[in-house]
Amino acid sequence: MIRIATIGTSVITETFADAVLAAGADGSIAITAVTSRDAAKARAFADRIGVATATDDLDALLHSGAVDAVYIASPNGAHAAQARTAIAAGAHVFVEKPATTASAEWDELVAAARDAGVVVFEGVRNVYDPGFAAIREVLPELGTLRRAAFSYCQRSARYDLVLAGETPAIFDPALGGGAVWDLGVYPISAMVALFGEPDAVAAVSPRIATGVEGAGTALLAYPGPAGDGMIGEVTYSKITRSDAPSEIQGELGTLEIDHIAQPRHLVLTTIDGARREIPIDAAANNMRYEVSRFVELVRGADPAADQARTAGVLRVVEAIRADGRMV
Repeated sequence: MIRIATIGTSVITETFADAVLAAGADGSIAITAVTSRDAAKARAFADRIGVATATDDLDALLHSGAVDAVYIASPNGAHAAQARTAIAAGAHVFVEKPATTASAEWDELVAAARDAGVVVFEGVRNVYDPGFAAIREVLPELGTLRRAAFSYCQRSARYDLVLAGETPAIFDPALGGGAVWDLGVYPISAMVALFGEPDAVAAVSPRIATGVEGAGTALLAYPGPAGDGMIGEVTYSKITRSDAPSEIQGELGTLEIDHIAQPRHLVLTTIDGARREIPIDAAANNMRYEVSRFVELVRGADPAADQARTAGVLRVVEAIRADGRMV
């Protein structure tokens, strides 16, 4: 059994705990410790999820021999340092998206993990979801792909704090905040997982009072070898809401995806107007699938493709931020 400790006590950590219960029902993985900089918060969270060990001393826990891995769900800007500490102690690392806020940091972590004989893995729930596998299966029916438009726009309740003059962590540039890191990574990860890294990126991002982007749209260029290129578009927002579906358009048909972060209903419409609905039977908490993948990697599966996708996503985000015009 993989004994994993959590770092952080946020809502996403509680969702992760639920996912571990489901994925680890076979005894493959379990949360055995909770850590937080605040000992009282660690104890309260551990009691809530039914874990005995709670501590504010991560370093001591890592060197105690009591855990095999850590799940990192701290503010984005802290991920790299905490992952580095865990790897140095010989622990496997499951880091919440975004893995780091710089591709060079991720490359360093991958190299360090390889040298230490452990796994470093970024949890991006949509690319491990059964709905994503269904999307892959349908793609050949679309013919030559010409356009993909993936969107995730969900207004954060914390934006009201920004409007009141505060700087919550999710919108704090010093902590790696901003819409592209929080929500944009879902459509970008899907784009990179399905089509690879683009050749070029152009982006525009509205800036909010804290200095980070509150939303954004990026165009990704996928030139084909014989005039059969494709345009990718990713749209994300934490200051507005949209229920618009995502789409993949090919010369023979279009695939509509209800939610790019958790595909549960696909609609294929061919050029002759024929329509086929494809429901997805999957767990409501789709973090369980990334947990299962982590177990496979710790047991010996090759993490190279997973790690390469993460690196590609981080490079796309860097290109967005380098090219993106703040408005």
